Amino acid sequence: MLGRLNHVALAVPDLAAAMAAYRDTLGGRLSEPQALPEHGVTVVFVDVGNTKIELLEPLGETSPIAAFLEKNPAGGMHHVCYEVDDILAARDHLKASGARVLGDGNPKIGAHGKPVLFLHPKDFFGTLVELEQV
Repeated sequence: MLGRLNHVALAVPDLAAAMAAYRDTLGGRLSEPQALPEHGVTVVFVDVGNTKIELLEPLGETSPIAAFLEKNPAGGMHHVCYEVDDILAARDHLKASGARVLGDGNPKIGAHGKPVLFLHPKDFFGTLVELEQV
């Protein structure tokens, strides 16, 4: 079911500072910032060749990233994203296996314009998992 690792997402308290560090210090190739109001975040992707790093900054006070940063003020790893061929088949398999799909269980459109779902971190050893259909 799982395909390749699509990205590792980092919650950051200051997107501009994080962009500068990844661009100027690490030499990363960055996308333009993209606001995703339906997810409560602004994102930037850092292309590292074989995968991406997603920098997440809260967009609004109700952002799930704002809550994460309250607990982790310096930021940190937020989630990992794996690719799947068929997100609905993956969801159905996971639910039948006892995994919890967050939200209403229906995919939303993610930052890449593709359907995504999130899986409860307690079912995956403390790691929030995102699935993205490719």
